[in-house]
Amino acid sequence: MTRLSHLTLRNFLIALHDLLATAAALFVAFYLRFEGGEGFFDRLPLLFQILPYFLAFSVVVFFIFNLTTTKWRFISLPDALNIIRVATVLTVALLVLDYIFVAPNVRGAFFLGKMTIVLYWFLEISFLGALRFAYRYFRYTRVRRHARHEDAAPTLLVGRAADAEVLLRGIESGAIKRIWPVGVVSPSSADRGQFIRNVPVLGDIDDFEDVVADFAKRNKAIGRIVMTPSAFEPDAHPESVLMRARRLGVIVNRMPSLESGDTPRLTAVAVEDLLLRPSENIDHARLEALIKGKAVIVTGGGGSIGSEICERVVAFGAARLLVLENSEPALYAVTEALTAQGTAAVIEGRIADIRDRERVMRLMAEFKPDIVFHAAALKHVPILERDWSEGVKTNIFGSINVADAALAAGAEAMVMISTDKAIEPVSMLGLTKRFAEMYCQALDHDLAAGGGGGKPPMRLISVRFGNVLASNGSVVPKFKSQIEAGGPVTVTHPDMVRYFMTIREACDLVITAATHALGATLGAARPDVSVYVLNMGQPVKIVDLAERMIRLSGLQPGYDIEIVFTGMRPGERLHEILFASEEPTREIGVAGIMAAQPNEPPMQTLRKWIAALEQAIARDDRATIRTILKDAVPEFGSTAA
Repeated sequence: MTRLSHLTLRNFLIALHDLLATAAALFVAFYLRFEGGEGFFDRLPLLFQILPYFLAFSVVVFFIFNLTTTKWRFISLPDALNIIRVATVLTVALLVLDYIFVAPNVRGAFFLGKMTIVLYWFLEISFLGALRFAYRYFRYTRVRRHARHEDAAPTLLVGRAADAEVLLRGIESGAIKRIWPVGVVSPSSADRGQFIRNVPVLGDIDDFEDVVADFAKRNKAIGRIVMTPSAFEPDAHPESVLMRARRLGVIVNRMPSLESGDTPRLTAVAVEDLLLRPSENIDHARLEALIKGKAVIVTGGGGSIGSEICERVVAFGAARLLVLENSEPALYAVTEALTAQGTAAVIEGRIADIRDRERVMRLMAEFKPDIVFHAAALKHVPILERDWSEGVKTNIFGSINVADAALAAGAEAMVMISTDKAIEPVSMLGLTKRFAEMYCQALDHDLAAGGGGGKPPMRLISVRFGNVLASNGSVVPKFKSQIEAGGPVTVTHPDMVRYFMTIREACDLVITAATHALGATLGAARPDVSVYVLNMGQPVKIVDLAERMIRLSGLQPGYDIEIVFTGMRPGERLHEILFASEEPTREIGVAGIMAAQPNEPPMQTLRKWIAALEQAIARDDRATIRTILKDAVPEFGSTAA
């Protein structure tokens, strides 16, 4: 669809304004140059002959430089530069017209002259810009007036000038409402004493309480604090700001990072804001190239990770999405949320248990997916230590069912969500996930060895990562509920350490790993990698996380809320690892992701173990199940009974 098809009445009115402004600029320049002298009225007939052609050319120039399609409400420096460019092009056109066409061929002498053309350049800029900037100022003052009339809260912004400026623009455009910025406190010494869009920088972040007290003395009490992304950097001491704001009874909001792709709106401050390391730079164009127009299946699509993968594949342009989930409420919630986004993708949800091989096979054969993301799993460590045969049924046999069904349905790839607990596992969760990884590895290896023909063989990969912030069953929601109940907050061990990552970043990196694995499909050589590990950054001590969450609530650890150590649970270890001691690793040239090359038993051996497991599961023979799994994963050191 062309740009012309999008033009509206408003665009034509803008073009009409610009034509009138251009004609006026030319006539005024002509009048100022020749008024009071000879030749003014003598020259008018020729000017009227030239004018239609010049104005027709002007319309083309306006369109080329987007002058007629720019909203006046948001006019800014780039638009002012466009006006200057338009005026310059039209001035050069007048120069060429006068010096090359009119002077030698019509009059034998210059018609407009250099002085008229210079005057025209200044007048054209003024006439094109005057009404635009007047309208911009009118909208700005109207937003300010409405903000005051709506009892907008006097607001103090916390963060660097660049972040504050983005927020102020959002307020001026009307995107952010009901706050009235009265000052900024910044961690940067270069900002102090300056004004940002007419809002003063009143001091350092350490001056926060003094600034709030000063406004209170002037009967202009600060009602809200808005923390920008730079306010959450460690040097800015975000916890200190949050504690003092809570003590002063001031509401605290945050503005999301623009890098996240979120719109500049205010949200509540969450514990994730205090934990985030710098995110990896995700190549979203690469992800869109993989997903756009594809048919995608997500198993366990109602869970924390599964639902985020669903949201991301829809955002990257999937044509069809099938969500498989065995929880009816979770399936309803995720499909409703996806449909509410107004996406063009065809979204379907089906109740299915991945243990039911025939149903999974049938659903995949009917849907014919291009890519399958396998997120369905039992993952709670202490529960699986008690009921570990259920983990075998879901995490091992369920994964085998999904892999075989994806292959039979002709999928390009299956991506299994694995865990860092699969490395030298000490829990049934890690053990069952490692066995599922081995099956995917072996099947991927066999398909590559038997490749050939026109279509590249299907890829089966596993992606390992650690804890996801605020996911179902994770420590963050548990700590939140304990703090809300007045404590105590329970931590298993003072030295317990875990890796953390946001759901959004983890899911984007999972899809990124799929793009690397499908190198052959995307035009590169097929990489010899079937297990990927996400860079989880620096590990976090769980007790430190508990203390930060307590401070985030405006309370003092050990004084307002006690922290109690309850002892390690079965299947846990103090320090999670991302690579086994005998597991070669290597860089793959993709930020945030590394390749692991773990032990890879052949499929023939795996099938013997699988057949024996099926028989042992049918008899509920725990001793045999344990022996088989120990043979398959010799490094297993589970404490399960």
